[in-house]
Amino acid sequence: MTRRIGIVVKGYPRLSETFIAQELLGLQERGIIFDIWSLRHPTDTATHPVNDAITAPVHYLPEYIRHEPWRVLRALGRAARKRGFWRAMRIWLHDLIRARDANRVRRFAQAAVLATESAPETAFFYAHFLHTPSSVARYAAMMCGMKWGFSAHAKDIWTTAEWEKREKIVDAAFGVTCTRYGADHLSELGPEGRVSLVYHGLDLSRLPAPPERTPHGGAWTILSVGRLVEKKGYDLLLDALAGLPDDLEWRFIHIGGGPLGGDLKKRAQASGIETKIDWRGAQARDAVFAAMREADLFVLPSRITGSGDRDGLPNVLMEAASQKLPIISTAVSAIPEFVEDGLSGRLVPADDVQSLRIAIEDHTTNPQQKKDFADHLYQRLIADFGANAGIDAVAKRIEAAMT
Repeated sequence: MTRRIGIVVKGYPRLSETFIAQELLGLQERGIIFDIWSLRHPTDTATHPVNDAITAPVHYLPEYIRHEPWRVLRALGRAARKRGFWRAMRIWLHDLIRARDANRVRRFAQAAVLATESAPETAFFYAHFLHTPSSVARYAAMMCGMKWGFSAHAKDIWTTAEWEKREKIVDAAFGVTCTRYGADHLSELGPEGRVSLVYHGLDLSRLPAPPERTPHGGAWTILSVGRLVEKKGYDLLLDALAGLPDDLEWRFIHIGGGPLGGDLKKRAQASGIETKIDWRGAQARDAVFAAMREADLFVLPSRITGSGDRDGLPNVLMEAASQKLPIISTAVSAIPEFVEDGLSGRLVPADDVQSLRIAIEDHTTNPQQKKDFADHLYQRLIADFGANAGIDAVAKRIEAAMT
């Protein structure tokens, strides 16, 4: 019987998670057989071409128990006959006592469905994100008496309780995470060698070559791609743009959806800059790269929120670098692991509108410097952030865990 794995994700497909799709396609190309188990149904109307190339079956777990109560009850009844069910229930009850919320109940129900509806030849569960998807994979693995592993990213690391991270790391066969910043933190919480650094990187063979950028003329095009959420710092960027000199011609393009869209549009209107902004919403990858090729500057003013949420190393920075697009960002989390301030881009302090404004303005007055920054970062991308090494590392860990 050919062994397969079950890969648990938050939602599939998602335009904001091309790094996951890239890894799935890479695992498929390395001969690993898997099913995709999604906790949520997709909300994006478009998909990336990389998702279309993934042929693995996609299954959707009950997003809410009330939507599929009979499916959940049937799964719990079948799971109760599995050898590890009662251990999983004890662990879950202990977790529930420490984190009493409906989401915790839903995780156990989803785990029962995962454990009982997975193909008989499934030998391992692998979860993307250390919070909810890892909980589901962990409980399901206990029920089935099999191993599991995880890939941690950003918000899931910094908003998950420390006790929960410790226990998941101890239980997992392995964990990987995409930044040195996150790897150092998680490594302190579990056995030595359990969590390792694996950069996502980019498969440059699937991307357009960088364009030949000609001397600038006309209005400066400033681009950002990211969800409209607090940790991306778009309120700061709007304030910085509003403070640019009156004689500087510019326009700002934003790609991405998110809950703060309405508030940010009102902020732009109140600042008198709304006519210079093109809010494009969520876009497929081809449209993102087309915008990058036409832009003059990429800006992402990431910050750490009051809840601890933050970016890791945003994949979009590597995508911008692949098009030799100069970058301004912040010295937050793992961003300095890729962009070196004053050498391959500009990193300003988080939540500092004045520094952000000055960096944008400086960019328009020093074209040779911006070209040097972009060239240097492009070479760093090629040398240290290719996708194949990371996908090979994940594949080896999965294969070792199943032996």
